[in-house]
Amino acid sequence: MTRRLLSAALAAAIGLTAFTATGRAEQPDDGLLYQSLDALKGKKVAFIPIAMGFDLTESWASGLRLDAERFGYELTIRDPNWSVDAGAQAFSQLISEQPDIIVVHPPEIQAYTRLIQQANARGIPVVTMNLKADANGDVFIGANWYEIAVKQTEAIVAACGKDSGKSGKVAVMQGVLTNPTSQYGIQAIEATLKNHPEIQIVSNQAADWDASKAHAIAGTVLKANPDLCGFIGMWDNMDVGIAAAIKEAGRTGEVALVSSGGGNQVSACDNVANGNFSTYISYDAKGQARDLMMAVREILQTGRAEPGASPYALYTPLKTITTDSNYPGACWNLEDVKKYGP
Repeated sequence: MTRRLLSAALAAAIGLTAFTATGRAEQPDDGLLYQSLDALKGKKVAFIPIAMGFDLTESWASGLRLDAERFGYELTIRDPNWSVDAGAQAFSQLISEQPDIIVVHPPEIQAYTRLIQQANARGIPVVTMNLKADANGDVFIGANWYEIAVKQTEAIVAACGKDSGKSGKVAVMQGVLTNPTSQYGIQAIEATLKNHPEIQIVSNQAADWDASKAHAIAGTVLKANPDLCGFIGMWDNMDVGIAAAIKEAGRTGEVALVSSGGGNQVSACDNVANGNFSTYISYDAKGQARDLMMAVREILQTGRAEPGASPYALYTPLKTITTDSNYPGACWNLEDVKKYGP
């Protein structure tokens, strides 16, 4: 390498190092850029999921991790691993630690209500993810569970209702009865079916989000109702147990299964493609992850003089996926979100 080339390479390396170290060396301030970066740097964000290790919470956490690394805020994740008591304990501990934002994924409508109110009273903004609590906090990001259940019921009516040539007998598989999916969902199912007396609910049971329990319940329902037309399930990770029971009964494609979930490729589109799910209502957890990133940025930049005083909601747009609408890109891939962000 000539001396001139060596000098040029060295200068380029020094320039790159300077830009990386300062993050601003060659970037002009547009009037908002620097103050927004300063508002995020050094702040503390805490996340309490129901549990880690499945597509919804992993996608949301991926977005927060990306922003924490990019903007220099500290992210803490406290995983209660499906325990309501452990989640409440983690929430209480975080309130005493005074992070700048707490993001929660409530397991039940009432479980975190007082804790959300306590956090707001201590000056901590709260973002609630996907499962609504009785206390609004500052931001709710998630699905309208009533709307989802209406769409699911309409799909089951199309498959089993008037002029379908089917029995009209359907079964409902709930998750946890104190969860918003059940609290609002069953109201929507019953209200929608008032206009369809030909549909009869022959089973309405809870499997506690457990695919094995759903499998056992569905197997019993299928044996008791050999002319069953369909199931309404309330979460894809649980509903694969129903699909397995239908397959074991030799009735895949004959018994409709309408499910819902966050739209992960493996959980959603693949199960529509292979016939496990006849209709799937997606609330797009990847999109929710981006909404969460933006909400955290907004709160950190604007501050909240009185947390909890002016709550707002970002209800997720829904997507209906069937064999006919299962296009490439209808779902997202968790591994890609973990690598590249939402």
